[in-house]
Amino acid sequence: MSTIKEVQSWSAEGYARNARFVADLGQPVLELLAPRPGERILDLGCGDGALTARLVQAGATVVGADASAELVAAARALGLDARIADGQALNFGPEFDAVFSNAALHWMKGADAVIAGVRRALKPGGRFVGEFGGHGNVAAIVTALVAALNARGLDGASRFPWFFPTPAEYAAKLEAQGFRVDSIALVPRPTPLPTGMRGWLDTFANPFLDGIDAAARGPILDEVQALLAPSLRDQSGNWSADYVRLRFAATLAS
Repeated sequence: MSTIKEVQSWSAEGYARNARFVADLGQPVLELLAPRPGERILDLGCGDGALTARLVQAGATVVGADASAELVAAARALGLDARIADGQALNFGPEFDAVFSNAALHWMKGADAVIAGVRRALKPGGRFVGEFGGHGNVAAIVTALVAALNARGLDGASRFPWFFPTPAEYAAKLEAQGFRVDSIALVPRPTPLPTGMRGWLDTFANPFLDGIDAAARGPILDEVQALLAPSLRDQSGNWSADYVRLRFAATLAS
């Protein structure tokens, strides 16, 4: 694979503590994939392997791929075939019956390059099934982060690290590369945060804080939480994130 420049650094321990809900809420997209025994499947953006293991349990032969060396090591510790790979520069040949991805494609802003790599990796008639952040995902959180940074003379919007397309936008990209879109839709999914908004920000918001020293980060994150509390924290103090997911299934032309 090509040299990888991660837009986000990951801690396997922190991810397991603050973001286990990512895999826990992945069951609907697993059901959409409907893995069959004996299939060869690529799990693109496999993270620490929690969903990859479920694919293996379904009887598939699975290769996990992720840009994070630390998360790949955690997946390998589960006995999984996990490899460090840049999802925007995949070099697999046509060897997979399906490519699966959960909560990862929005980190890969070169969407056309991702889809091209998936197309090369699939056998004719193969399936590409996934779920990731769609248009409007974490809009309130992004607005608060940008506002807090702008208030300090920083260009918050320029630090936005994600790709959150509309269904029409992503369907057009898939169709342009020979896929038939079988289903695609936005799924609003307010998501409880077991470790609160601070846990979410500590896990996912690092690109917005790149280059800002630790002493300055605390006040920024405190302000972000204060801005978000009226809309994303309930009367009992429980936080949620304003997730909107894009869930899709597509088939490569035979």
